[in-house]
Amino acid sequence: MDNLPMFMTIRETAKTGIISEYHLRMMEKQGKLPGVRVGNRFKVNVDLLVDQLNRESAEQAQARQ
Repeated sequence: MDNLPMFMTIRETAKTGIISEYHLRMMEKQGKLPGVRVGNRFKVNVDLLVDQLNRESAEQAQARQ
């Protein structure tokens, strides 16, 4: 049970400082934000988001070399 993913709203995720609320909402509109819609709220899978951002950052760094 310790391996359960952490889900937060877009606003809660933005408050962690990982990425801005604007960018989270843009990612959600584009279908690139990992998570699920619960009623009228979108719950972000924070663990997958961090992995995704780290992967994209590594790919950009490698492309610069």
